[in-house]
Amino acid sequence: MLAESLVAALLAIAPVSARPEPDLWRRAVSAADVRTCALTDEAPHVKAPKANAWAPISPQDVKDVWKFVHAPERALNLTNPANATLTDNYVFLVDTLYLNKTQVLSYIDGDAAQPPKYARVVIFEGGKEEPVSQEYMVGPLPVGAETTIAPYDYPFNGGLGGKIPYDGRYMDGKRTAGYQPLLKQAMTDVADITKALFNGTYYGASDPRTDIVAANTGPHSLDGSQSWITIMFRYPGAASYVTPIDFYIILDITGTDISKYTLRGYVTNTKFFKTADDLRKAFEAGEIISEFPQTRDQEWALLKAVPEMGVRDLDDRIAPQSIEIGGKRYKLDRENQYVEFMGWSFYMSFTRILGLMFYDIKFKGERIIYELSLQEAAAQYAGNQPKAANTVYHDTYFSIGSTSATLIEGFDCPFGATMLNVTYPANDVTDVHPQGICLFESDSGYPVARHRYGSGGNPNGFSNIAAVKSSALHARTIATIGNYDYLFDYAFHVDGSIEIEVRASGYLQSSPYYKDQTNFGARVGLGTQGSFHDHILSWKADFDIISTKNSLQRTDLIVVNQTQPWFPELGEFEQMELKAYNMEKEQQFNWAQNGQSMFCVVNDEEKNSWGVSRGYRLVPGRSNVHLSTLNSPFSKHSSHILKSHLAVTQHHDNEPYGNSWQNVNLPLKPQQDFSKLFNDESVDGEDIVVWFNLGMHHYTRSEDIPVTLYSEAVSSIVFAPQNFHDRAQEGDLQNRRWITSNATTGEITYEDQGLQLPTCKVALEEPATKILPWLKI
Repeated sequence: MLAESLVAALLAIAPVSARPEPDLWRRAVSAADVRTCALTDEAPHVKAPKANAWAPISPQDVKDVWKFVHAPERALNLTNPANATLTDNYVFLVDTLYLNKTQVLSYIDGDAAQPPKYARVVIFEGGKEEPVSQEYMVGPLPVGAETTIAPYDYPFNGGLGGKIPYDGRYMDGKRTAGYQPLLKQAMTDVADITKALFNGTYYGASDPRTDIVAANTGPHSLDGSQSWITIMFRYPGAASYVTPIDFYIILDITGTDISKYTLRGYVTNTKFFKTADDLRKAFEAGEIISEFPQTRDQEWALLKAVPEMGVRDLDDRIAPQSIEIGGKRYKLDRENQYVEFMGWSFYMSFTRILGLMFYDIKFKGERIIYELSLQEAAAQYAGNQPKAANTVYHDTYFSIGSTSATLIEGFDCPFGATMLNVTYPANDVTDVHPQGICLFESDSGYPVARHRYGSGGNPNGFSNIAAVKSSALHARTIATIGNYDYLFDYAFHVDGSIEIEVRASGYLQSSPYYKDQTNFGARVGLGTQGSFHDHILSWKADFDIISTKNSLQRTDLIVVNQTQPWFPELGEFEQMELKAYNMEKEQQFNWAQNGQSMFCVVNDEEKNSWGVSRGYRLVPGRSNVHLSTLNSPFSKHSSHILKSHLAVTQHHDNEPYGNSWQNVNLPLKPQQDFSKLFNDESVDGEDIVVWFNLGMHHYTRSEDIPVTLYSEAVSSIVFAPQNFHDRAQEGDLQNRRWITSNATTGEITYEDQGLQLPTCKVALEEPATKILPWLKI
């Protein structure tokens, strides 16, 4: 074919009414040639090989489990949560119980029946003589004669199983209501002082005179034997996270008897005052000042267009879009949440606590990963003020899955993406967040492979040139957890690699600005400092390269002295070589300095045609970090999973989690201690699990206003084939061009594999018209 045939016509992405006339197209196109692109077509249906064993429990199961545990014959003495107090027993949450891998493998790889599902039920047992939080497992489901309830103890190694002391449990609405009378009194006692200093008062959350908001932080305990609450105050509004005022109060709230709660003290001007009288004496003596007053105006911190900044040239045109112009190339079984794409296949699942999870990930029919799941999303702050200095967040504590919701088509995900619902149990019903997950294929922005050969003497500068289109299927969700919006993106590339990426946007958790505290972050507003902090997010990757008999191979790039007989005059000189060996025992470890070590999960019993063990390489991406503070009392033992780049353990059914959602309030005595997973067991030729961390040290800046930018706050890792195949997996991709140039005439010919470029209209719909309301079923 001649070069002229290579050109295809795609109309500019714009409203249909604004289409250019045909004479403006790159080649003449008749009306008969033009069709509307299949952007909104459903993904082709595929039937999953087997029913999704990991699927969440059904809405009917949720209702039946709720009735089951509340039945008098269970003898749990439960109160409806809507009516419960601190000293009652009530259900806090219901979720899907994790299935044991050994049970599932016999089902998906053999002829065994599908393992029965169980519900995970957390009950706050405030009515007991020793009040606790206790996890239970309820099943098998559906509820029937064989259904039982039993403590869910076996996954936790902290010593108490699924039990948590009352003072280490979640700070829910009942606990918050319990300390409100003391908070109200303590703030009323100093209302004239806060009015004078900050033009704000707090008389209780529901009092109409209150014009500042109270915000607490964690942890609230060290080991569950005591409890406190640190409260900071802000001006209310949509951007209250960045309008803090310099006033804190700390309360001792140990136990369920609220009459015994006491004031620990007030903090302002970085000074601690044990009593209201101490604070008043300092105020009246002129020892407390507000050097950098905070503003109540929050317009400067809203994520809206700012007319005062003007308009950029040509920004009145719609930005480039990634669209599936030829129709969807992935297949979907919606019922079983099963996906196939360009050789890939996998199942998806979702839990209230952990969010989106992937299982049985295969490439060209061979399993690579059994399970890929987020384990924790944490943040630890720095400062010399009570909130910043003491804050550690574990976002599983807030149920990451329940915060995943509405995605904006064309902005959060490309136009035409497949939107899936997020569903999770909420008491006796199931909450449905439409458009909470999106699937889409996107152009990678580069060819997966290309080469130009033979420039000399050819009129066109080459004898042949080849390029292969690169794309990836993305599964994406965004969890808005308080102030932060975490974007989780899982990309399945056509070359057989998997990329996991996390980005962070949303509001800073800020502090009042002090000019002598810039070592804790930059000033970002009139009276606001962006508090420096770490974001560390932990994942579990249970690799099964072909089988469960895997090893973690480390290949060190070392420098040795070498002599060469063909250059005797050089004597000894440095040369690089590789030293490969399998790691023997379970351990936590870090990426090597200067990238001089390669880590691969390999199956030594499976070789490619060249006799090399087949495997997948762990490739560090952007901002691969671990937690900076290794011995802070606020994260000492509860956050071991965050304290290295990587870790490897031998798989056991009783070690499904690297962390517990209730760990954050137990930093000295956690429910799940990641360090106890390392028992000197072999990881050579065993069923192994790789744990890895992504994240960023958040060096706060004025460009974090109004919100942190996804473009900068990003971290990633890639799992790439390493001798898994005999050659690169691009040879069977049809989206490619092989172009040759005649050395004499310069005539261009090319091979397009019969895949011609489409000509079609692009008709996009405003995404706001597609947003659906949340549901309860």
